[in-house]
Amino acid sequence: MKKEKKDTNFFENFASAVTKWTGSTAAFLIAFFVVIIWGITGPIFHYSETWQLVINTGTTIITFLMVFLIQKSQNKDSMAIQLKLNELVASHEYASNRLIDVEDLSEKELLVLHNYYLELSKMCQKEDSLLMTHSIDEAKDNHTIKRHSRKKLAKLADDIEEGKEEI
Repeated sequence: MKKEKKDTNFFENFASAVTKWTGSTAAFLIAFFVVIIWGITGPIFHYSETWQLVINTGTTIITFLMVFLIQKSQNKDSMAIQLKLNELVASHEYASNRLIDVEDLSEKELLVLHNYYLELSKMCQKEDSLLMTHSIDEAKDNHTIKRHSRKKLAKLADDIEEGKEEI
């Protein structure tokens, strides 16, 4: 599969790069040594209000800006994860398509779904063994079903491409 050229803007690239860098060991060490140097200079500046204001102002500004940069990166990562999960749900023959874009549901609707899966979990816990719900035979059966479904989808795609079938 050919990857398309990424169309990202400057801020997105900047936010991603800064977020990655600030999570690095080098960034931590720099911040650590800045605090150490600030602490060492305390006696030189007689622990004045200005000396305290320097670290307070610096950390406040950095924290304020980092909140937005990190949130930008988290939003992008979260969307990518949701899209991957949506693809998994949409591609599985037995999965409920109601779970696609589940993150857009209300809390009340999410609670209904949560209770449904909680009940499924309770039913599975009643099984005698983990092997009863996760066996090699079950995995083979699932693989056969998926392979058969993929062949049907491939044939349908071919038929659509040849004009034999409409979408």
